[in-house]
Amino acid sequence: RVKWSKVEPANYRESIIIITNGLYHKNYGPLSPRVRLRHSHRYDASLTITDVALEDEGRYRCQLVNGLDDESVSLTLHLEGVVFPYQPSNGRYKFNYHEAKRACEQQDSRLATYQQLYKAWTEGLDWCNAGWILDGTVHYPIINSREPCGGRLLLPGVRTYGAKDKQKDRFDAFCFTSALQGQVYFIRGHLNFKEAGQACRNHGAAIAKVGQLYSAWKFSQLDRCDGGWLADGSVRYPITTPRERCGGLPDPGVRSFGFPSKEMRTYGTYCF
Repeated sequence: RVKWSKVEPANYRESIIIITNGLYHKNYGPLSPRVRLRHSHRYDASLTITDVALEDEGRYRCQLVNGLDDESVSLTLHLEGVVFPYQPSNGRYKFNYHEAKRACEQQDSRLATYQQLYKAWTEGLDWCNAGWILDGTVHYPIINSREPCGGRLLLPGVRTYGAKDKQKDRFDAFCFTSALQGQVYFIRGHLNFKEAGQACRNHGAAIAKVGQLYSAWKFSQLDRCDGGWLADGSVRYPITTPRERCGGLPDPGVRSFGFPSKEMRTYGTYCF
């Protein structure tokens, strides 16, 4: 008898995915249509997941019962991706946990895990605003210690506020996205927000989401010096080769102009 389950980081419970006794099997939960046992030989109990999605990342557990013998193994599925801080148009520290989770999902991403945030910090993420992550704790990654970010005496690291009240406490969000099944491209013009959306639709596309732009920057090396509208009403542009007239910052990244008036006809648009 083989049972596969997934450990949910937000509540540490296990969700059953598949149970089989060799002759019969039953799939459970949202993963149900996309999982099967590999069966490459008689004793193969490997789990196969098709059309892997962002929410599939995490820890999985396999339990094997053979007569009186009981064996268990855990493993972690890691996705290559990029972590980005996210706040809404009305300013910093506006999300409770559930709103942060929803905001990331609306931008084609999900709340980052601690491991993802830590890896992003080792790769240079330096951000002074605290944000929710998937397990309901709140952190912020600091490379360069400075006064507004806990003071110069605190060492660099992923600073933590610990677990917070998911309903009452309000912070930003750290979102995680991975490689796209699609392409992000820029349309030049002087468009307001409504015209930007229409320009993408005229090409059989949709206005890009923030997570999609970050993914194109990370995995497709999208590099443009032009600010463009995105689906949340923000204006951003991706830089892989920093240069003087593209924001002047020395590191690659997705630059932001914030949330200008949607009537402003200054920018092009990024489509997906």
